[in-house]
Amino acid sequence: MPKIIAVETTLPPYRISQEQVARFAKNLFSNSFRDINRLLKVFQNGDIESRYFVKDLEWFSRSHTFQEKNDAFIENAVSLGSKAIQACIESQDKLNYDNIDAIITVCTTGLATPSIEARIMNQLPFPENVKRIPIWGLGCAGGVSGLSRAHEYCLAYPDANVLVLSIELCSLTFQHGDHSKSNLVGTSLFGDGVACALVCGDKSMLVDSNGQVFPAIVTTQSTLMKDSLDVMGWDIRNEGLFVVFSKDIPTIVKNWLGPNVSGFLEQNQLQTSDLKHFVAHPGGKKVLEAYQEALNFSSDMIELSLKVLKKYGNMSSATVLYVLKEFLDKEIASGQYGLAAALGPGFSSELVLLRWD
Repeated sequence: MPKIIAVETTLPPYRISQEQVARFAKNLFSNSFRDINRLLKVFQNGDIESRYFVKDLEWFSRSHTFQEKNDAFIENAVSLGSKAIQACIESQDKLNYDNIDAIITVCTTGLATPSIEARIMNQLPFPENVKRIPIWGLGCAGGVSGLSRAHEYCLAYPDANVLVLSIELCSLTFQHGDHSKSNLVGTSLFGDGVACALVCGDKSMLVDSNGQVFPAIVTTQSTLMKDSLDVMGWDIRNEGLFVVFSKDIPTIVKNWLGPNVSGFLEQNQLQTSDLKHFVAHPGGKKVLEAYQEALNFSSDMIELSLKVLKKYGNMSSATVLYVLKEFLDKEIASGQYGLAAALGPGFSSELVLLRWD
């Protein structure tokens, strides 16, 4: 089974407290809502303390064109993505750029053709024959999906080493002129982050680890809920990307995710009680609580996801890799099972069954 050997993360330069963003939002939205003080409680109730942005708050106080925002996305994505890749490769003594067979790049918060990894390959010493697999449009589900696609690549090529690079600069999608409740909620929740995971096949030279335990990817599942296009995603207009974010997401999670996960586990002769670890994308506090209720988990199963949410907010597809890094930093006994899960536009779920080996 392919194994996740390493995860490294890179943070943008501006750490902004939730209190600072709440004051910014009050100034911007106060003329649009009579009950602005009641609505601003979303900033306190989400249990987010800070987030990281590629621009300071003063930059967001002015309107910017789609081109300005997307140019900023490309510039920062290449810079931060390069740093995350470097950190991931340097974390392994036996690994160098010549050993990388494929790069899967996941993002949904900016557009680039040539894609981001092509631009990065012109700055870092990759060989010219590295396979490039850019994935766009999966939103928060993209991080787990990227691990799934790396798993499949390594099944086909057991000696392969694959990088899964997730780059999400959610702040650059902020719409200064959009005074909707969806934009207000998004302002309270989303941040910027970049992560790079290394997935290796069974015959990779990196798997011989002198007894070190890694999470192996047993199997994966993608599920699409039909007729749910309006639950989550982007409304693309002349000014850029406008967030679509249904208030019903926690309820949908409670009603839909439980049977989805149970069926997936049953196919592998497992039950939720067999899971010792839950690598959950922290879409928000209410979403994590809905996960917990739907799967009948104890509160400690979402502890690390809540920790990441508190420090960084929701960084779309990158966030679950930040959570996964927390698990890689723990000592976990061989043979224990875990589940990586994320929800995204479609409406859809991505599941990865893990076993530490």
